[in-house]
Amino acid sequence: MAALLMDIQDGIATITLNRPEVYNAFNDPLSYELQDALKTAEKDAAVRVVVLTGAGKAFSSGQDLKASMESGKRDLSESLHKRYNPIIRAIRNMPKPVICRLNGVAAGAGCSLALACDMIIASEEATMIEIFVNIALVLDSGSSYFLPRTVGYHRAFELATKATKITASEALQMGLVNKVVPAAELDAAVQAEAAYYAAAPTKAIALMKKMLTKGMTDNLDNVLDYEAYCQEIAGNSADNAEGVLAFIEKRKPVFKGA
Repeated sequence: MAALLMDIQDGIATITLNRPEVYNAFNDPLSYELQDALKTAEKDAAVRVVVLTGAGKAFSSGQDLKASMESGKRDLSESLHKRYNPIIRAIRNMPKPVICRLNGVAAGAGCSLALACDMIIASEEATMIEIFVNIALVLDSGSSYFLPRTVGYHRAFELATKATKITASEALQMGLVNKVVPAAELDAAVQAEAAYYAAAPTKAIALMKKMLTKGMTDNLDNVLDYEAYCQEIAGNSADNAEGVLAFIEKRKPVFKGA
């Protein structure tokens, strides 16, 4: 059985972690297959939006600890640099929106993976947990970056050091997810969001993704300059011309992502 599935339809690339028997835990093959799938999605001009999800009951339980034990003592720093960090960077540098379809538990690196996405649509049955401290490890795969920026330092400290499992509704209240729906409605909710972005002005959204990331870390003067730089690029796009014309003609714009 393939450790990862990828399907591209109507501008939407759906990437599914496919190790349901171990709650989509990451072993080496899955790590590298996900890296390759994200590269494919980025390079394919037909892809306008990416959906990331897990097969079965879980989104991802993080590192496959049994696989780690069987492979013997490993260099954890090297593992992060080679396996996990390229995935997080690929999501953040992807010039297309990445939607997390949070169908079940997201734990450890699986939680980090969800937080790295641009939007999270969660099932009511989903949970999130930064489980690292339970085996005396620290946050990795970007969680120490995303978590405090989303919920603030004090809440992040508690979630990290106590491995507090939070429900989907709690995650919504904290701002960790965008939307929570009944499990039976998850596919429809994700499809609606993905369809919106597949028809949206892709270039402008790619620029805004970069701008918002920069805005979390840079000072106001640099951000103002970067906004002006990006606005010039967006203003010279075919989609901008189409958007203005559609506004004047009082019709819905047809964006091509150019």
